[in-house]
Amino acid sequence: MRWSDGRRSDNVEDRRGMGAPAVAGGVGLVGILLAIAVALLGGDPFVVLQQFSGGGSPFSPPPAQVGRQSGARPPADDKMADFVSVVLADTEDTWTKEFRSLRANYRPPKLVIFDGVVASACGRAAGAMGPFYCPNDEKVYIDLNFYRQLRQQLGAPGDFAQAYVIAHEIGHHVQHLMGIDQKVQRMQRQMPQAQANQLSVRLELQADCLAGVWANSTATQRRTLEQGDIEEALNAAGRIGDDNLQRQTTGRVRPDSFTHGTSAQRQRWFARGLQSGDMNSCDTFNTNQV
Repeated sequence: MRWSDGRRSDNVEDRRGMGAPAVAGGVGLVGILLAIAVALLGGDPFVVLQQFSGGGSPFSPPPAQVGRQSGARPPADDKMADFVSVVLADTEDTWTKEFRSLRANYRPPKLVIFDGVVASACGRAAGAMGPFYCPNDEKVYIDLNFYRQLRQQLGAPGDFAQAYVIAHEIGHHVQHLMGIDQKVQRMQRQMPQAQANQLSVRLELQADCLAGVWANSTATQRRTLEQGDIEEALNAAGRIGDDNLQRQTTGRVRPDSFTHGTSAQRQRWFARGLQSGDMNSCDTFNTNQV
């Protein structure tokens, strides 16, 4: 991905060095994979982190703030933070244009970089859970160490795989601005868990498709993609499918507990958005085949 000449976003908050989790020993590969899987399946990953860290509370009370000032932009010589800023700016350009075509204004989210643990309007979260979007404060949160896990432990290397992860979370922000996530949550409260999970799958697959719409835009309009980039994103989508994660962590697959979709589904919906470049092609809720 040719990103070094891209615009940098002003919506990055650097909270690294603001606090650290009090986890004894370390969770290791198995603990991290289980925590990610549990989070994807709608459970409490903190339980896993506690079990793999030797007991006790997984997090200590937040210490006095140290390091960078809250909300400060990352330093210019921080390559990975710089990369994240460029990708975020690229999503801003894409969705500003898309919303303008709908005669609406796109309100870009903030992206928070943290290390270890972070407090959000959706609660405290650990980096081992992976990136997430919090609709309560309209912010995307990412511990950049996740990219090492993505590469080394989940088998999804490449800068465009990393960009896809951000674009997926921005897809959730797009859903929030359009009121889709709120509608899904209202419906889920009136359903048995298995049906609620199916709606979660459709919500996540739509975010994958919206990430594909962004990929189409950056490929055709800004021409930042290089050979192999799309394959990197498709590989990442496949690696974090519910079936693949469950197989890795528990050795068995339980389709009724899926909340994000299978590897094949995630790849297919990303590809649909990529090929069409049209967010109208991302209606995962009015189709019999997800």
